Amino acid sequence: MPGSPSISLDIPREVLHATRMTPEELRRELALHLFEQGKLSFGKARELSELSVVEFQQLLGSRGIPVHYDVEAYEEDRATLKRLGRL
Repeated sequence: MPGSPSISLDIPREVLHATRMTPEELRRELALHLFEQGKLSFGKARELSELSVVEFQQLLGSRGIPVHYDVEAYEEDRATLKRLGRL
């Protein structure tokens, strides 16, 4: 997430190897899980996944995860787009 403060999460190689996932796939799974649990908004989960809006929507659809996009999420996404200079 360019321009945003971030933290690093150390995952032992053995754990990553055991999942048979790439770091990118693991990141997407985390984003999906947190979104499904209501811990992240659509916009923040999409940012974490590093996918485009359409790609993230397609991923949610392929997993049967409904998009619960409310006014708060909309406002959060608008603020993010403004901050990124895309609005």
